[in-house]
Amino acid sequence: MGTLLWTMPRKKNNLNSTDRRILSVTCYGHFLCHFNMLVFPAILLPLSGRLGLSMADTLNLGFFMYLLMGLSAPVWGYIADKIGAMPLLALFYAGAGCSGLAAAFFIDSPLALELSLAAIGLFSGIYHPAGLGWIACCVSKTSTGMAYNGMFGNLGLALGPVLAGLVNYLYGPAAVYIGLGLLNFFGLFLLLRAGNITRRAAHTAREGGPSSSWGNFAILLVAMMLGGIVYRGATVTLPALFQVQGVGVYHWLTGVLHVDLSANVVATGITSFLYLVGMLGQFAGGGIGERFDLRWSYFFFHLLTIPAALCMGLMVDVPLIVLATYHSFFLLGMQPIENTLVARLTPPAMHSSAYGMKFVLTFGVGSIAVQLVRYVEKSFGINHVFPILGLVSMVLVATIGLLIYKVPAQR
Repeated sequence: MGTLLWTMPRKKNNLNSTDRRILSVTCYGHFLCHFNMLVFPAILLPLSGRLGLSMADTLNLGFFMYLLMGLSAPVWGYIADKIGAMPLLALFYAGAGCSGLAAAFFIDSPLALELSLAAIGLFSGIYHPAGLGWIACCVSKTSTGMAYNGMFGNLGLALGPVLAGLVNYLYGPAAVYIGLGLLNFFGLFLLLRAGNITRRAAHTAREGGPSSSWGNFAILLVAMMLGGIVYRGATVTLPALFQVQGVGVYHWLTGVLHVDLSANVVATGITSFLYLVGMLGQFAGGGIGERFDLRWSYFFFHLLTIPAALCMGLMVDVPLIVLATYHSFFLLGMQPIENTLVARLTPPAMHSSAYGMKFVLTFGVGSIAVQLVRYVEKSFGINHVFPILGLVSMVLVATIGLLIYKVPAQR
């Protein structure tokens, strides 16, 4: 992964050697951060059967994982601004790795599993304030750096469900979390490989920088909180939605391939495809963020998700997959734009703290989406979740409109 980033075309993105060194570390962290979070919903239904719990009650076991990932972010961000990103990223890899092994050991105990998942969320909460703060202050092309970083996050979103589904199908859920633990431990090797160059670069780039308006940033925080509800609601819903509403696609695939696939593997495979499409959205969002006003780019990316979300509740099989693909392209594609806006509206010396504030809302308050999905699924059915998320997106777009009114053009 580090080699891939080191060999990025230089003429197209103008990333220098320090940029590529930083991204080689942060991109693997972003990959793992999302991989850690997406393993659980990918095995939700098989785990429900193993534990003898309803889907809604099993989903609730992950509530504190998502909550702590967000609520811990301001603390991690403050520490990152004081001591730098690398020590915290080491804690992320070690802590999440040990917690993954604990989840594997306690897979048949709902309470112990819930605590292990909460620890995964706590340590995974380190990445966004530390990693994104590092990119914001030290990578010369911010939107381009955020785009590459976002693409690796989407790779984690894509591979998390499909690998978890396949490993669960072959070996069971305990093996899924053993693999998660080992992948996190590998991140320690990448940190050692990065050496002192990135540490010195980060320290130098933190010095000075223009002041920015915290009042304007507060408006952006509200928008990002609403976006977090939509994002988390979508990620925890998609695998189960495809398993329930994509029965026709499942039967077609098993007939064409002449393989006895599980419905869960098919559903997680489709979900992974959507996140790969989201990588294209990230690439597009990074390019647009370098060329156009960040405020209007942010507005239109979210606006374009609304029609798909409202209609997804009426669709099954292929039409559902088409709408979900469209929705994912824009929902995930806006992230480099959003992260660059955070960098533009906050002082450089407090970038990590700003990202900490962002992620306490997008992942902490956004964990309300887990309870929202649980309520909607129990009361109306899982097919009603995305139309509700579409209504949340309407409020989000109105908030971005206020941001456009208050904040001057941003490039």
